[in-house]
Amino acid sequence: MSDQQVDKGRRTWVAIACGAGAVGGVATAVPFVSSFQPSEKARAAGAAVEVDISSLQPGEKMTVEWRGKPVWIIRRTPEQLEALKKLDDQLADPNSDRKQYPTPEYAKNQYRSIKPEIFVGVGICSHLGCSPVDKFTPGAQPSLPDDWPGGFLCPCHGSTFDLAGRVFKNKPAPDNLEVPPHMYLSDTVLLIGEDKKA
Repeated sequence: MSDQQVDKGRRTWVAIACGAGAVGGVATAVPFVSSFQPSEKARAAGAAVEVDISSLQPGEKMTVEWRGKPVWIIRRTPEQLEALKKLDDQLADPNSDRKQYPTPEYAKNQYRSIKPEIFVGVGICSHLGCSPVDKFTPGAQPSLPDDWPGGFLCPCHGSTFDLAGRVFKNKPAPDNLEVPPHMYLSDTVLLIGEDKKA
């Protein structure tokens, strides 16, 4: 066997070994690099949520989950909407100017909503993260004032919110309930988590 043939054989084996090494390196790198991508579960947790509200009747509330948080959707009655107009002097931040939970521009109104009758808000108290309970019925009730207009009561430390998620004065909660980004895909379908069309 000549030296030329030996060199050619070595080069062939070196090329094969390098090729196998490169394939092995790529096979190792692909799963490693793709591990930096969010999992399907993580992508789903941050994804926008489509909600059909066609069956929601006046005075009713439904709850959906978005990013692991409860989001309330409430169809307010004409009486509830009228009551909201009379509360500004009792509220800590009636115009949603505070910045802890910035309110989207389209919800910076007395109803804190795109459509006055539909309220969309995150059901987590801005004080320590408890979930307020519904106290929609106006009037005197345990833990509430005699002139209660209807809204929410946080059972942990007594913060109260009106039916637009605005916190009443002199309560532990430092801010109104969060209004998540949302938009209407149709008259009866909401998309929570995106507001590109707003």
